[in-house]
Amino acid sequence: MTTQLSFGYLQQQQMTAMPRRRVCDLPAEERPLYRLHQVGSSALATTELLALVLGTANAPGLSADLLDTFGSLHQLARASKTQLMKIRGIGEAQAGRLVAILELSRRLQEPPAGERPRVSSPADGANLLMGRMSHLQQEELWVILLDTRNRVLGTPAIYRGSLNTSVVRISEVFRPAVEAPAAAVIVAHNHPSGDPSPSPEDVSVTRQLVQAGKVLDIELLDHLIIAAHGFTSLKEKGLGFD
Repeated sequence: MTTQLSFGYLQQQQMTAMPRRRVCDLPAEERPLYRLHQVGSSALATTELLALVLGTANAPGLSADLLDTFGSLHQLARASKTQLMKIRGIGEAQAGRLVAILELSRRLQEPPAGERPRVSSPADGANLLMGRMSHLQQEELWVILLDTRNRVLGTPAIYRGSLNTSVVRISEVFRPAVEAPAAAVIVAHNHPSGDPSPSPEDVSVTRQLVQAGKVLDIELLDHLIIAAHGFTSLKEKGLGFD
């Protein structure tokens, strides 16, 4: 679900907003940088961490406004630079800084270059993709390519758009597996709504993928649905694998 901001609401908010709390308004022991040195980053509130990223005099109040406007850090992570700049006090440099730090946090969840992690459970597969897929604003379908020891050969993105049997080309899903070549695959797609519950279309596509895998001798180990609030394994639920 794409975060949408009401321009009228923001305009009204800008006209009536009180001055934001500034760093100099805080007691020395409550300032984010001081607390970072004293208690460490893990003890800081999300607003304090955002304030440090923004690095401006009005950052404490501005970080609180950001979370109030977008609702949560997960929703903030979905925001574009343009959406961020609609917030009073967010300029191009600050918006760019926020986008960059959130992208870095996603990349940190990827395996280090050259490392080939092993997928031995649905959770392993979900964790491999959660950071990159859970905040996407549009549905995408990715494939985890695995060798005979279930080590990851790659995780290409195959398709973007609503998942249904009329538009998904099964041959395109398996093409990277044939080219790799891979012994098995795990298919994953995201639900931008945040709800990982499978739809009837998800189950129908899974059945087609299972059958195609048998023909190609490339086993479909699972179909994962990734969302901000968790993931679902269709294999564990016995959906589409009967």
